[in-house]
Amino acid sequence: MRHPADFPLADPFALPPLVSSSADPTTSTSPLVAAQAAPLTAIVAQDQGGVRLDQFWMGQAEDLGVARSRIQSWIKNGLALINGSPCLRPGRRLAPGDRLELRAAVPSPGLTPENRELRVLYHDDDLAILNKPADLVVHPAPGLNRGTLVHRLLHHFPELAGKQAGGMDTARPGIVHRLDKDTTGLLAVALNEPARLRLASAFAAREVEKVYLALVHGRPRAEGVVDAPIGRHPTSKTRMAVTEKGGKPAHSAYRVLWTAPEDRFSLVQVRIASGRTHQIRVHMRHVGHPLLGDPTYCPASFTGWQDEVPGLSALLRRPMLHAWKLGLPHPRTHQPLSFVLPPPKDMLRVILAGSRTTQRVGLTGMPGCGKSLFLAELAALGLQTWSADKAVAELYQPRRDGWELLRRNFGDRFIPDPEGPVDKHALLNALRETPRLRRELEALIHPLARHHLESFWQTHRTHRVAAAEVPLLLETGWPSDFDLIVGLACDPDRRRNWLLTNRGWDANLLADVESWQWPEAKKIRACHLVVANPGTRDELARRARGLVDVLQWLRRQAVRRVLARITALVTPEQASDSNPA
Repeated sequence: MRHPADFPLADPFALPPLVSSSADPTTSTSPLVAAQAAPLTAIVAQDQGGVRLDQFWMGQAEDLGVARSRIQSWIKNGLALINGSPCLRPGRRLAPGDRLELRAAVPSPGLTPENRELRVLYHDDDLAILNKPADLVVHPAPGLNRGTLVHRLLHHFPELAGKQAGGMDTARPGIVHRLDKDTTGLLAVALNEPARLRLASAFAAREVEKVYLALVHGRPRAEGVVDAPIGRHPTSKTRMAVTEKGGKPAHSAYRVLWTAPEDRFSLVQVRIASGRTHQIRVHMRHVGHPLLGDPTYCPASFTGWQDEVPGLSALLRRPMLHAWKLGLPHPRTHQPLSFVLPPPKDMLRVILAGSRTTQRVGLTGMPGCGKSLFLAELAALGLQTWSADKAVAELYQPRRDGWELLRRNFGDRFIPDPEGPVDKHALLNALRETPRLRRELEALIHPLARHHLESFWQTHRTHRVAAAEVPLLLETGWPSDFDLIVGLACDPDRRRNWLLTNRGWDANLLADVESWQWPEAKKIRACHLVVANPGTRDELARRARGLVDVLQWLRRQAVRRVLARITALVTPEQASDSNPA
């Protein structure tokens, strides 16, 4: 058993409660005075004038799960009264102050206690605080008379069905507020009728604080308020919507706590000042950021990125919504109680999986250090690889973009045959002789090579890691394209001898090419990791395997950092609205 923290609540919000049928409808704070076992009575509020009779009762009785067609049938059978007189027309428009009665209420089924798990966080003689799991309906409804949370409550708290229950609703004993079937988190239950009445009064007086955590598509602005009425969707009976007419007032205030890479989705806290059906789901959709995993209110246009993250779609089995914080006065002592419940594992798994991005590794080094061989070893180990030299060679193929630019800017100077290849020997000599020409050519070709690299990242965006060899990575100002830069170091004399012997370079060419790059010491210092080329292919392959292990370890560390970050945001010590992360 965990006892609540003892501190006052700020900005409490509440749901309008159901009150007993014996209450005076002229003084009740709720338009719905009686629940399932007794006739429903209500008074039409000022802002509900002009609403159809059937629409009014559909909205008032939405918690009962009654279809609009059934309500229309009751009305046509003379079971609806307006100011004491029967009305047989479902489409009758109502006037403010009309006194309504609906005599056909949903019959309360006989409830059988069920010995199934109930996660009780706190309880005493008057109150229980539960951790509701996903895929669990709170109370019975037409067509659902078993397997609900209420059935479990009756087993674990038999007093709810005993004499001490008093006049408690037999279909929903102890229930003072609800969570949707797939919403997880904190739920308060009254264990006797006096406690239920006091909690209902606290909800009506907005002495109850309710804050949710939600994962929503995209990055909303840092914080916002949604003040938009909610009612039945005009064309879909199973959905709710923001409506201009006939809707109930609904107020939600959200704040962004964290956003995933590439602004894929965000973790937001949502404080509600009302408790309409599907309120948070409808309001976040209304502002353009529907919940992840919500098949009802999230259009397919928002979900395309999910298929690019391996395994994510399989995790999104429900709308990502969790009742995170609950504060209320104790029904007997009036002591302020406050509870914070971190999100469930499935929500954390979605955060971690959805945060995954391709680990982009850049490989650089001086001429002759073995970059190409090392890249080949990484490819042999299953990494996706890219080479800047190969990309430029492709760009210089006839009629390709690099070839076209050379032809357009320099005529036949480097492409003597209008249909032939680039004369790379002439191009290299010109670059050595004219520094200005080298800078001009770099300004033409480097953007094309970088676009080629961006296409590579995009093509392999579902892979955990990819590597690109870029000799001038640091000199060209591309580090922002990479998560990690690896420098390949080699004994200077050995690599120079290799270039002179195997590439046919002379000392002057070697000096010129090295002058186009940073000094070796500066280049190596700028890298995140350095791999020494030992001089043999077998040993180089072993170093490649070692790098792959290091990269995997770094990815795991990144996951741990994300988990630690989210945990810090949602734990009781850090979950204060006065100092959001």
